[in-house]
Amino acid sequence: MIFKDKIISLDKLYSKEFDRLFNAALKSQNHPSDLLLLNVNGFFDENILEWNKNYAEKLNPHVVGPNIEGFSEKTHYSFIHKYRTTNIIETPFAQYLEDIKYDPKKQKEIEELIEIEETTIQLEMLIYLKFWEADMIIKKLYQFARILNGEPYDWYFKIAESTRDINHIGSRQEIIRLKIRDKLKNYSAEVYELIKNTYKTQIRNSIAHSNYSMIGRSISLNNYIKDDPNSQLNTISFDEWIEIFHNTITLHNQYLKLNNRINDFYGKIALKNKNIVPILITENDGKQYELPLEYREEYKDWGYKQY
Repeated sequence: MIFKDKIISLDKLYSKEFDRLFNAALKSQNHPSDLLLLNVNGFFDENILEWNKNYAEKLNPHVVGPNIEGFSEKTHYSFIHKYRTTNIIETPFAQYLEDIKYDPKKQKEIEELIEIEETTIQLEMLIYLKFWEADMIIKKLYQFARILNGEPYDWYFKIAESTRDINHIGSRQEIIRLKIRDKLKNYSAEVYELIKNTYKTQIRNSIAHSNYSMIGRSISLNNYIKDDPNSQLNTISFDEWIEIFHNTITLHNQYLKLNNRINDFYGKIALKNKNIVPILITENDGKQYELPLEYREEYKDWGYKQY
């Protein structure tokens, strides 16, 4: 369940902060179009290297576009958007907490509310994974943190999928904690705390492995490990979950707004420059050069300029 008053309050608070970070990123970016690269998903396509071995015409393997992670994101967005537009609760959150308090006179009503909570929380757990496990979301937040730190756009971003992977920058949880959350700390204590209080590796693992149970209005995490500092949660209450989930939805909302704002910003620049905006390629060996992206105003999308 999404409490309307709660999500509006969080969005109002963090919209201002992400607006500030967007403006800061415009000033700190290594190249004037690094934010645009984040939006259009610049990546190094190794498949093109194989193509170039067999054909005289050589293609540049630094490409832009959704790729498989973009189509995956679209699929998951549809699910998240459906949930957040059909499960809005008009009852103020504070009032709901009063309604759910134990009262023998309302026992049946309260039991029905708890049953509804259990069902919706399990759907929300899936959304939690869809956000915190999504390749595209992790990639774009990682690139945004780099841009704020004045680092070049990383064309070779790769998440480790197994211990056999090479040339990766880390696992999902490592990237989220170390290369997104911690790198944002100097730029926004608010967003740093939001991610710190929301993304919990133990909760993620518990959900992913269906290793939890619901008792009363609490979630028992069955992966508690006494000697592991990262697995110290025995239980979280439904109220604590509500905080975690609303934070996740808030971050997703701000992520979507950031993408739209970047696209609109560079779209206006393109319209003043014959629909062209140059982007910077930074290769692994440090070589840099620009290539032109063309903006299609009717679709609000981008692609390499065709000659």
